[in-house]
Amino acid sequence: MTGPAPAKPVAGPYSGRRVTLLTQHGKERVIAPVLDAALGCRVEWVGGFDTDTLGTFARDIPRAGTQLEAARRKARIGMELSGLPLGLASEGAFGPDPMAGLFPWNVELLVFIDDERGIEVTGMAQQATRFAHLLTDDWAQAVQFACQAGFPEHHLVVRPQGQDDPRIEKGLAGWTALEAAFNQARGQAENGRVFLENDLRAHAHPTRMDVIRLAAVDLAAKLNSLCPACGTPGFQVMERLSGLPCADCGAPTREIRADIHGCLKCAHRETRARAGVEHADPGRCDYCNP
Repeated sequence: MTGPAPAKPVAGPYSGRRVTLLTQHGKERVIAPVLDAALGCRVEWVGGFDTDTLGTFARDIPRAGTQLEAARRKARIGMELSGLPLGLASEGAFGPDPMAGLFPWNVELLVFIDDERGIEVTGMAQQATRFAHLLTDDWAQAVQFACQAGFPEHHLVVRPQGQDDPRIEKGLAGWTALEAAFNQARGQAENGRVFLENDLRAHAHPTRMDVIRLAAVDLAAKLNSLCPACGTPGFQVMERLSGLPCADCGAPTREIRADIHGCLKCAHRETRARAGVEHADPGRCDYCNP
C-alpha cells in the first residue's frame, strides 16, 4: 500500500530562498505554511525584538505612522536582525466596516520586501471580526460580554476605570483568571467599574489569525504573478477602469469593466477585461436608475 505522491518542488523566483519574518505573536503558524507551499521558499521566524514597542492595540503604546509603514518597519527590522535580503511582516487594523459602518472590521496587510530586485509587494485581506468592549461594575454582565466576545478562545484585556487606564491585564484566557482580574480592577477603580475588551494580538485572536492567513494567500498569488515583459514578481492590478455598459440601455456605468495590470520594475502594462462580465445590472445605471 503506497501513500500519496510527494509534492513537486515549486519552480519560481523564490524557490529555495530564505525569507525572514519578524513577529512575537505566532503569525508564522499561518503565514509560513501558505508561502512555503506556494512559493517554494522557507519562511524563517526571527525574534529578538519586541514588536509591541512599535504600537499596541490596547493603546498603551501608540502606533507611529500608517498601517503600511508599520508593517514595512517590522520587515526591515527583521531583515537587519537576520541579514537576509528578503523579509516580510504583517500589521492589522480594526474599525467599523467600510460598507455601512455598523460592524467591527479587521484589515490585515502583509508586506514582502525584496532588496535584490528592489520591489515591495503587499497582500491584503479583510472581513468582519470580534472587536468589542464593555464598561461595567457587574460580574454577571462581564460574563455575558465575555461569551459574546468569543472568550476564552478569544482572549480578553481588563483594566480599571476606563479604556485608557494604564493599569492593564492582557492575555486573559481562562474564567478563573478573568474573574480575578475583574475583581482586582474593580477594587482599583475610583468609579468601581471595569473596562473589558477583546485582546487583538494575533495569538490571542483566532478570527484575526485567519484573516492574516488570507492575506498570505493574496500575497502568494501576487508573488507568483510574473511580469510578461521582464519576469519581475508582483505583476498585479494597478488601476481599475469603470464604464461597464448597462444591460438595458448600453450606456456606460460606474461599474468596473477592466483592470490595468502593471509591473513594479518596468513600464509594462496590460488592460484585461473582467472575465465573464459583459454588462452591468440596470439598477447600477445612472440613466436607467437615476
